[in-house]
Amino acid sequence: MGTPRRGNWRRRLTYAAVGALWCGAIVAGALVGLADSFGPPPLGKNLTYSKTVLGSDGDLLRAYLAPDGRWRLPASRTDVDPRFLDALLAYEDKRFYEHHGVDPLSMTRALYQFATRGEIVSGGSTITMQVARLLEPRRKRSLYAKYRQMVRALQLEQAYSKNEILALYLTLAPYGGNLEGIRAASFAYFGKEPRRLTLGETALLVALPQSPEYRRPDRHPDHARAARNRVLDRISDSGIFSPEELGAAKAEPVPNARRPMPLGAPHAADDAKAASSDQSIIRLTIRARLQRRLERLARDRAVALGDAMSVAIVVVENDTGRVLARVGTPDYFDSDRAGQVDLTRAVRSPGSTLKPFIYGLGFEDGLIHPESLIEDRPIRFGDYAPENFDQTFQGTVTVRRALQQSLNVPAVSLLDAVGPSRLLARLDEAGARLKLPEHETAGLALGLGGIGIRLVDLTALYAGLARQGTVAPLYERAAEPRWPERRLMEPVAAWYVGDILRDAPPPPNALGGRIAFKTGTSYGYRDAWAVGFDGRYTVGVWTGRPDGAPVPGLLGRTAAAPILFDVFARLTEQPRPLSPAPQGVLTARTAQLPPPLRRFGANTLAGTTRAPDVRILFPPDGASLALEADGDTIDPVAIKVTGGTAPLNILVDGLPLQSARGAGTVFFSPQGPGFVRLTVTDAVGDADSVLVRLQQ
Repeated sequence: MGTPRRGNWRRRLTYAAVGALWCGAIVAGALVGLADSFGPPPLGKNLTYSKTVLGSDGDLLRAYLAPDGRWRLPASRTDVDPRFLDALLAYEDKRFYEHHGVDPLSMTRALYQFATRGEIVSGGSTITMQVARLLEPRRKRSLYAKYRQMVRALQLEQAYSKNEILALYLTLAPYGGNLEGIRAASFAYFGKEPRRLTLGETALLVALPQSPEYRRPDRHPDHARAARNRVLDRISDSGIFSPEELGAAKAEPVPNARRPMPLGAPHAADDAKAASSDQSIIRLTIRARLQRRLERLARDRAVALGDAMSVAIVVVENDTGRVLARVGTPDYFDSDRAGQVDLTRAVRSPGSTLKPFIYGLGFEDGLIHPESLIEDRPIRFGDYAPENFDQTFQGTVTVRRALQQSLNVPAVSLLDAVGPSRLLARLDEAGARLKLPEHETAGLALGLGGIGIRLVDLTALYAGLARQGTVAPLYERAAEPRWPERRLMEPVAAWYVGDILRDAPPPPNALGGRIAFKTGTSYGYRDAWAVGFDGRYTVGVWTGRPDGAPVPGLLGRTAAAPILFDVFARLTEQPRPLSPAPQGVLTARTAQLPPPLRRFGANTLAGTTRAPDVRILFPPDGASLALEADGDTIDPVAIKVTGGTAPLNILVDGLPLQSARGAGTVFFSPQGPGFVRLTVTDAVGDADSVLVRLQQ
């Protein structure tokens, strides 16, 4: 028995010597820290991080591997549940906010436990010392390495605040494999942000950094469970958690596999990454939860539509132009559906979805009113004879009904009066990127989809209708510059369009009258569209095959419109009513309208087209006029009109000014500087319109 006692005494002497060395190291470390004999501390300024793309609510949308192949996501105390910090400090460093990098009490306790029990019961390293080791790793564990670690810890405490040191630990702590930091580990093992951890998950993530490879739950779940339970036992003395919570935490399962990193809004994230190459954290306007809901909806609907079918969705906020969700494809990694092709920015034929803008220009020019009568009868424009989708004709209908039923002949007739080139120029001025077929110019087929447009641009145009005629350029990066609003059409004209589309027939089992929407189907059943808006949001939906192949029976009304209404149902807020009618809206039945507005196109029923006879000679289109005033009264402005069949009807911003028996000069009194639309129509429906700017 004597020999073992002597061995024990030798070990105790050894421990005492080691303890003395540790105490000396503490003192020497402080001196060396002050003398800075090791040179400046490693402050982590040259660390490379995973580029992270965040949603507007701060949730992670997507992350990219750091240049060294590791998942290293920046984190701070605000990114984690406060209970995680409580558990971490209770287990690792109870006096973190009291010491200056090195905790003599913890080291003394660790040495005593090792000396009396013959094994390491608890470590003496502080959080700051662990950060020092992570910033300046050393392969061999030695007294010198520990001494240097303490020196660096003292230096770090001088260079950083406690919260900054804690953030370094939360970012750099190892969790097995290529995972570094609490956020990477939380996503890889639990599929969520660390601010939503349970107590059992918290304890596991507190335990892993001490031995990350040995305790990896995806490889050694039994070791991970045992380490987690030891953490729970240790922190039970802190009094922070109740016995019931601790017991429930021990009963939680341990994950046995890693999860994929989040891949929300992958196309938007790729675009933002390319545009912000110098930023490690990129914030988007996209709402992460809404994005996830709509990505699931797109996947479900694409599967239901059939093999190789795809779905794209855009949601924007009318008031600001912020993109709140953008689903470019149902599944980014589905090669059968060309998942990595961003279909929100693919150029496709819009079908009938441009018709509302034809009618809008017609309203703006004073050619029609929602209750004007328009003919839906066979007609020919040269070699072009438009037909309705069902190859039938409805005869004389109101403009309201013609747009709600998406009749082709009335739209083409109105486009002939408005002018295809003018429509194309107006949409281009509003910011839409339109693409005509090669070697073709704008013709009447433009109104039925004979042009290419992107879903994001079409959605922005419809948001312009919701905004009563001004388009707010879309943006989805929070730091992106804001561009000026662009004019689409006059407020009265935009309101007329929205009021008509609000009562468009909804898809089966959907409630109508809450959103204004329009569907479209491209030639050959290649593209199905639905775009709609309420007073708060505008949503655009596209369905079809990414390769542009025909899909027999694919219709906007049956394929895209149900998705549109489902998207609005997934928005958290109740639909907001459309904007109230602006000044100048004329509410009247057909018989109550001014005679020139009661019927459109009476002179084109025979299938002939001719240039309008009536003309506004002065002021010319696009002119800027200087207003003159006599005191507080602004002098009237002259309008000179020629040609036309009497009586002539003069309108200012869509409001009747007066009727004239024939060509000549009339005057109007402007309210002040700004843009004003002047229109003249004659008895047979011919019209001319100019936009002028009045300046003081």
